[in-house]
Amino acid sequence: MMIPPLDAGRADVEQLEHAQVEAYLARFLGCELTVESIAELGGESSGAVALKALGYGRPLMVTYRCNGEEGRLVLRAVRRNGCGRERTSDRVAEMWRDFHTFNRLPRHVEARDLIGVRDDGELESLAHLRELLLLTDYAPGTPYAGDLLRLRDEGTVAPGDVVRTRTLARYLAKIHSLKHSDPLLWRRRLRDLIGHGEGIMGLADSYPQPHPPNNRPAIPMATVESLQAVEVAANRWRWWLKPYVHRLSQVHGDFHPFNILFTEEADSDFHLLDRSRGEWGEPADDVSCLTINYLFFSMQRHGRLAPPFAELYATFWETYLAESGDEELVHVIAPWYAWRALVLASPQWYPTLDDGVRRGLLSFARTVLEDSHFDWQNVNDYLRVGL
Repeated sequence: MMIPPLDAGRADVEQLEHAQVEAYLARFLGCELTVESIAELGGESSGAVALKALGYGRPLMVTYRCNGEEGRLVLRAVRRNGCGRERTSDRVAEMWRDFHTFNRLPRHVEARDLIGVRDDGELESLAHLRELLLLTDYAPGTPYAGDLLRLRDEGTVAPGDVVRTRTLARYLAKIHSLKHSDPLLWRRRLRDLIGHGEGIMGLADSYPQPHPPNNRPAIPMATVESLQAVEVAANRWRWWLKPYVHRLSQVHGDFHPFNILFTEEADSDFHLLDRSRGEWGEPADDVSCLTINYLFFSMQRHGRLAPPFAELYATFWETYLAESGDEELVHVIAPWYAWRALVLASPQWYPTLDDGVRRGLLSFARTVLEDSHFDWQNVNDYLRVGL
């Protein structure tokens, strides 16, 4: 049974029960309390309120009596919309920020509590929290990156290497088969690919910039012009891909070799770490994240995709396309490849990388965006470092 989409719902304080609000306020204020009314604040349909049709949340005014004295408080929530509040995590982050900043500005209305809505509908104070921690199970295993390092250094493919590649391709094809219809999330995912701090623009900002008087780039080929060219081309892809809402799929979001742990029991047994950026996205995100590493490790040995990595790269593509039937993938994957290339070429993430490999990756990031479809069988053609 699949878990319902986390980001498909909306946080509406209007759905709270009268008794739940009353019970929470009695605990919070520490008194015998009766809620007399719950009404939408500014709910009239004329004047300034009517002009502002798009709101981030309609606050509710709660009128109550505490030990016989009347009081009023306002419950606020953030409604789901396409302005950076598409995901549940976006709305949680906004409430967190509001609670910790309202009271730091003179004359601002005071934030009294940060409230969580539990699974059973009860309200619970979170005001005492300062950070969130995540507790997970321990997963035994060895990072898949260890296999790729061995192949880079020894240059020989073992039968288990091919089995693992097929296993990963089939796994991705399976999870990507689960689709989700949500235009807001699709546009958000495209926008984050380009403009997020972990996306293309964030990566471009991580590169050291040239300074006067000579304006020479600190990283080969990572000039202001070349990084701008990637941003501009990727944004064109964003506009082209906006209608492809049907591609929104279940994804991992950071499917790189350090987040894949294979156990010793079998070459088909593995665990995953650190799913990122939400549960729904573009399958090309996961495919590009893994397959560019076959190119990346091969470049460190040969300067291009060559055996033994060429065999694994081809095995993955052939298996994934056969299992998924996704013929459209090659027509959409380019900006995700460009993003991953910027990650691997980044001096912040890989400071000791050979200049020739970095130069090839930066070339790849630019040239892959020039084709209307990705020619996966001739990937070395994108390593034109003379550009």
